Amino acid sequence: MLIPFWQELLISTLVLLVPMYLYFRSSGRSKNPGALPINWPVMHMFPSLLANVHNLLDYFTLVLAGSGLNFRAHGPGGAGMRFFVTCDPANIRHIFTKNYTNFPKGTEFAAIFDIMGDSLFNVDGPLALRPRAKIHTVLSSPRLVASMEASCRDKVVSDLLPLLSHMANTGTVFDIQELMSRFMFDLASTALFGEDPGLLSIDMPHMDVSIAMDTVMEVGFFRHMMPACCWKAMRWLNIGPERKLGAAHTILRDFIAKMIERRNINKGHVNSDHEQEGVDIFSSYINDPDFSDYDFLRAGLIGLMLALRDTVRTTLSWIFYNLAQNPDVVSTIRNELTPIALRKASTAVGDMVIFEPEEIKSMVYLRATLYETLRLYPPAPLERKTVATDDIMPSGHKVHSGDTIFVSIYSMGRMEGVWGKDCLNYNPHRWLLEDGKLRYVPSHKFLSFNSGPRICPGKDIAVMQMKIVVATIVWNFDVEVTEGQSIRPKSSCILQMKNGLTVKLKKR
Repeated sequence: MLIPFWQELLISTLVLLVPMYLYFRSSGRSKNPGALPINWPVMHMFPSLLANVHNLLDYFTLVLAGSGLNFRAHGPGGAGMRFFVTCDPANIRHIFTKNYTNFPKGTEFAAIFDIMGDSLFNVDGPLALRPRAKIHTVLSSPRLVASMEASCRDKVVSDLLPLLSHMANTGTVFDIQELMSRFMFDLASTALFGEDPGLLSIDMPHMDVSIAMDTVMEVGFFRHMMPACCWKAMRWLNIGPERKLGAAHTILRDFIAKMIERRNINKGHVNSDHEQEGVDIFSSYINDPDFSDYDFLRAGLIGLMLALRDTVRTTLSWIFYNLAQNPDVVSTIRNELTPIALRKASTAVGDMVIFEPEEIKSMVYLRATLYETLRLYPPAPLERKTVATDDIMPSGHKVHSGDTIFVSIYSMGRMEGVWGKDCLNYNPHRWLLEDGKLRYVPSHKFLSFNSGPRICPGKDIAVMQMKIVVATIVWNFDVEVTEGQSIRPKSSCILQMKNGLTVKLKKR
């Protein structure tokens, strides 16, 4: 029987790449850290990237530190893999602000995240103007912001604190990364559709939709690093990571479809009851003619669901990991919270103190702790852009039409030339001025909330949610990270911990 062409191509590619991966992973560990990847015949720098794909963020960091914050990488001839990798703030300002229109996300990015279709997350230029204005208007609504603040506070009181108290009372060791995933999935769904799926509960229900969202980001990372012909062949054959991704797409689309159906059933009630309008994001899209196309609306809602969940839940896990290593930071946060906690002693819920959003809004050191975590552990560690027309970077590097640019946000936080000799130290004080006020840092140096036209419209909401969770847990519990864990990032477009983060709690 003849083997179909694409299957033959894929088998041939894998026969070539698997031995190459094993060889270069064993022999390709750099004896000269920071050296540029070896430019091999035919395959160019692809073998070096392939050998380090399991630890790509740290590999990029080493190379960028040794090459002046910028380097080029090329894949196999004809594969269209021409990369310019940078963490240079001057270049980042040029890409994201000064010459923004020349660096769109590009068609390859849209193909990688095809689950989000032609929504705002995949498009630039005129196509993005209306959706971007819409989401900025929606997320700046005082009613919605107040609703999201109340939802976060109520979720902490009704679900998170009882569950954490149970864990503390029983001495249970648990994965706080999974717990934060459940917490933020419920909050994201509530913000988007006004409905809490109840993943955060004592019986820990199956989180197949949340896992499907993780799969989108993991396979998205795989797609970024492979020649497009390889992953598209796998998709066509429905094998490997692409088979897993196809199942995840189905789960996600079904979930969003069910949520849309429920809201459409209640549409008349929402429109007739003025008090209910605008308290969730979907309410603002129900009657908008620009979002009447079902596939376009569903794709945009999937993107919003990912955005609402991932930034906060990922950062929270890294915050508690870092706080466990830095008890002095924990003490300073508690000192900042003490005046509020003393005033609230008579209104505590049981033996727990609950902090309201308005009460902790002015907590400067707490915000500095969040920013320091985001500096070293940005939720989206890499940004991808495409070069529209030939250009010259402020660093002097030429980039050509069709080149792919990777901005390593993860690496930028670890560059001595950007953050000083103590760049690897976890130090919230770097964010504070002598008078105790928060230090201003431009977004092209601190890119965790993006920059320029794509700056995150939900930044303040995300910071508020993180503040509530961190303040409540830090004040009421001691968090101990269990020993012997291997804490390292997962190969994903989102900076999750590969093995989670197991902790044990003790009530204060």
